[in-house]
Amino acid sequence: MKSNKVAKVVWPNGKNSTVKEGDDWIEIAKKEGIIINTGCLRGSCGSCEIEINGEVIRCCINKVHIKEEKYFKIELFEDPYW
Repeated sequence: MKSNKVAKVVWPNGKNSTVKEGDDWIEIAKKEGIIINTGCLRGSCGSCEIEINGEVIRCCINKVHIKEEKYFKIELFEDPYW
């Protein structure tokens, strides 16, 4: 059974979007004009890390997971090597 949970996302560029449980973080960001760096796409290298409400995740291996929160504030990391 597919979840119908939704949440609001505030991106670093000031744009807002709505996400659903199971959405892909990299694709959602791309739609909002945000490029999340990727490297190995297996979760090993860490180049795709973003911070969501203070928790760091790796976008390539994590989908949107909505627990109790209905609002996500996203912070990006800048790494000169990626």
